[in-house]
Amino acid sequence: MSYTYGIFIYDKVAALDFVGPSEVFSVSNYLLGAGRVVTIAATEAPITCASGMQVIPDYTLANAPQLDVVLVPGTEATDDLLSIGEAVDWLKQRADQVRYMTSVCTGALMLQKAGLLENRKATTHWALVDALAQDPKIELLADMRYVRDGNIVTSQGISAGIDMSLWVVGQLHSPAHAREVRKILQYDPAPPYTAEV
Repeated sequence: MSYTYGIFIYDKVAALDFVGPSEVFSVSNYLLGAGRVVTIAATEAPITCASGMQVIPDYTLANAPQLDVVLVPGTEATDDLLSIGEAVDWLKQRADQVRYMTSVCTGALMLQKAGLLENRKATTHWALVDALAQDPKIELLADMRYVRDGNIVTSQGISAGIDMSLWVVGQLHSPAHAREVRKILQYDPAPPYTAEV
């Protein structure tokens, strides 16, 4: 079975929030010989990430193809993200059409604004958990790397999006497939300086 993964990008997006998951989805497609990953933005203009990297979107919100998975990455510029009204409407429309609606980091705030986290469990980056905690309609699970509730999957910050994406491909295909993707990516975090010396 092949799937189309759509990643919503916008100015000041955190690059690793979507590049990490994109690699997971792309390697999955490579192993299966089918599927695709596309980027979607409000307009056709190049997107400048928070790091300065520029990305040319494949589609706009108006002409995006049918998608199986949508991913909303995060940003430090949350006010800018939440001001993209047409994206909020687009997410509402797509929520019931996709297998999974996902977010990384502060992307959860966009799902919240679209009303997709009401009466659901969710998580986000540790620095923004208060924003979700203030919403009585959300059950915040701040210590979880990623949280699935129905077809909504939220994850903590940045690298947690890779974990979430591996879980998603494991659900769409199989845990063994997700393990093979992880092996190819050599994703086996062992960060330096994690202990006192």
